[in-house]
Amino acid sequence: MEDKRKGSHKKVVRKITSEKKIELLEIANSAKYCDMSPYEVVPMLLDQGRYICSVRTIYRLLGKEDLIHQRDGSKNRQKRARPPQRIASGPNMVWCWDITWLPTAIRGLFFYAYVIIDIFDRTIVGWSVHDRESDVYSRDLFKSLSRGEDIVFEYLHSDNGSPMKGSTLMAFLDSLNVKVSFSRPRTSNDNPYIESLFKTLKYSSGYPIRFRDIEHAREWMADFVNWYNTKHLHSSIGYVTPKQMRDGSAVDIFKKRNEVMQMAKLKNPEYWGSRDTICWGAPEEVVLNPEMNKC
Repeated sequence: MEDKRKGSHKKVVRKITSEKKIELLEIANSAKYCDMSPYEVVPMLLDQGRYICSVRTIYRLLGKEDLIHQRDGSKNRQKRARPPQRIASGPNMVWCWDITWLPTAIRGLFFYAYVIIDIFDRTIVGWSVHDRESDVYSRDLFKSLSRGEDIVFEYLHSDNGSPMKGSTLMAFLDSLNVKVSFSRPRTSNDNPYIESLFKTLKYSSGYPIRFRDIEHAREWMADFVNWYNTKHLHSSIGYVTPKQMRDGSAVDIFKKRNEVMQMAKLKNPEYWGSRDTICWGAPEEVVLNPEMNKC
């Protein structure tokens, strides 16, 4: 009589045998297949008229042997830690900067726009346009800002290219006691505020497809920066301009908007019913590279 109790010995007819496991591991680790995924190994074996097991079974067996990685002994991709979290609760606490390419009339030739923003109020605090990338130009840009307005800022975040990490710039920033951090390679969301700015720049009305010369690029950038800082209603700061946010006038603007909304609700309460009116305002703090929630 068949034993149907829980935990009784059962024979799984489709279970792969020990001999097959050894054969599979030898194949997976062989010189021919060691750098291939099971999705490649199975069809290549089928082309030879051989079938050992399914792709899923190969993954399961490799996982048990801790072989779900480069099996040819090559170096694994280096894991880099997330950049440190930076919190800005006011102007000149956290700045971000980067360089974007501006295409010229000659295909393959570019000018380079160096742009610095304050993440709290989104103000473009500095910019320049040059014909090449250089840490000397980077240093000169920051030096002109600190000399012109005696601006002191606490943190600076950027990508990790040579113009951002060059010794000339690093020495100058060290003299200002600025704490510097860098994005991970090929990780654009480590520096999202400057990337968002560059999208606004290149999708703005009137952006030239190609710039005639460097003077054209500088003139256009000057007009864009003036528009962005003084006229652009930025969605992330409550649809006020960066200048209004920076000089504090945004507080009165939000107050007036909220008063108008309350008066409108008193006059026509049926429009809202039991709902509250929108409360206009801007974030009290902005976080760069927020820490991931740990379960």
